[in-house]
Parts: sequence; C-alpha cells; structure tokens
Amino acid sequence: MASTGSTNADAAARMRAGSGVGLVLVADHQSAGRGRFDRRWEAPPGAAVAVSLGVAPRRPLPEWMWLSLLTGVAIARGIRRAAGVDATLKWPNDVLVDGRKICGILSERVDGPQGPGCVVGFGINVSLSEEELPVPTATSLRLCGAEVDRADLVAEVLGVWSQMYRIWDEGQLTLLRQTYEDQCSTIGRDVRVLLGSPAGGERTVIGRAVGIDPSGAVLVRADGGVRAFAAGDVTHLR
Repeated sequence: MASTGSTNADAAARMRAGSGVGLVLVADHQSAGRGRFDRRWEAPPGAAVAVSLGVAPRRPLPEWMWLSLLTGVAIARGIRRAAGVDATLKWPNDVLVDGRKICGILSERVDGPQGPGCVVGFGINVSLSEEELPVPTATSLRLCGAEVDRADLVAEVLGVWSQMYRIWDEGQLTLLRQTYEDQCSTIGRDVRVLLGSPAGGERTVIGRAVGIDPSGAVLVRADGGVRAFAAGDVTHLR
C-alpha cells in the first residue's frame, strides 16, 4: 500500500475476520503508526517502510514474547544483507545503528475465529534526513550512508524472519537465546529499567544486563541478585 493509518491495525482487522494468518502488509507511509506504550510513530511519505505480519503461533502463550525478539534479529540481519549496515538490538524491540534507533517493533495479540493469533509490526527508517527524524536519537539507512531498494530490504528481512520463526516454532529456545544474545548490545551493559506500577507510579532498577531467560525476559544483576524483567523501559548507561 502507498499509505494507510496503521499496518498493524489493518492486519488485526483481517485477523479478527479470520483471514489474516500468513498475511504480510507493507506500506510506504503510516499516518497513525504506534510503538510501545502507545507512542506515536510517523515518518514522511516514502521515507520509511512499515510491515505487519499475521501469525497463529503453536507455541505456548508465555513464549510469545519471543516474536518481537526474533523479529529484531531478522531486521538486524536483513539490514546488514540489503544495505551493508551493521545493526544491533536493544532489549526488547529496538534495532540500533551506532546506538541510534533505526527500527521499532510492536507485537500485539489478536483473537480471531480460530483462536488467539498475533500481529507483528515493524517500521524501518530508510531515507529520512536529519531534519525529518522524530527524535535526535533516531537514524535512517540514508544517514548511515546506505541507499537501498525498499522491496529488497523487506524481502531480506522476511527471509531471515522465516528462518527465526521456524527455530522458535520448533522449540529450539537455546539456539534462539544464543542467536539473540549474540546480536543484543544490551547484554553486558549497565542499564536502567523503568517500571510502571499498578498505582500509576514508577520505580527504577539499575544494574548490569547479563542475559535473556527462556521466556525472552532480560536478566539484570542488581542489589546482589539476578532478576528477570519481562516488561519495562530499558536505557543503556554509559
């Protein structure tokens, strides 16, 4: 599609109607894209590519967090293959180049006629200029010195995504964890984890990220022990 409100919303509507499993939607522009915590995500027409996939995983629901993580691996590898740019991951769902965000990922559960499914969405900044970036901590492939055909980029990402999804679908979690950790720049760094509370307040945990557990949660050594965090806003500390 040339333009839509949100590829995730479009894919979710198809999933609820029973026709979205196996669907891939690609748009050159989104007018109402969303990221984690309902953050707005938008880029000028033609400057980015937005993709959403509809899947009906066979793995247990507690493992579905891996969908965002394996998608990050696929995007980072796809960018390297299509554009020759090295990308790393920031837990759980940011793809970085030189520490700046080039892609975000949002996975959402959707219940359809056949049961629960998931829409996996991501947006890659392709040709944004410095002035067009939504925040100073973002970047684009063009700013990294790469000119890439968006169709080739999407094809490379989806090819790797199929491989990663198959590994997860077959329950090879040890291999998946190793693959993710090898590409994740969060592991081995001091981090700040910002957590929300049911009362609407926030609290912060500071420690060193030491790995990923079998569910996909990040493991942080803090206060004399190692804790797993399945949710939270993670900041890399220098």
